[in-house]
Amino acid sequence: MKVYKIKKNFDFRIVYNRGKSYSSKLFILYIYKNKKNLEINRLGISISKKVGKSVLRNKIRRYVYEIYRLNLYKLKTGYDIVFIVRVAAKDKNYSEVEKSINKLFNKSLMLL
Repeated sequence: MKVYKIKKNFDFRIVYNRGKSYSSKLFILYIYKNKKNLEINRLGISISKKVGKSVLRNKIRRYVYEIYRLNLYKLKTGYDIVFIVRVAAKDKNYSEVEKSINKLFNKSLMLL
């Protein structure tokens, strides 16, 4: 299934300012109900250069997109979701990232 992405700075700002946040050691998760009442979720990922060079940042970004895609059918629809990656995520492997994201989804009550 296609992962719809948040790309515009304006959309990120709306989620940051109006959304609810949840945090773990590796990520901060912001969730906000879609402004257009879409029947889909949109995902945005923010990752600082402090995390590492571009190869590492893109690897973590791919991990997050893949974990999200695999869990998409379990999530409520109609939300904008933004992950902010913390520096601690740079040393983690796929399973540790997956565990952290699943904990955040449980904490945020996004799972059906």
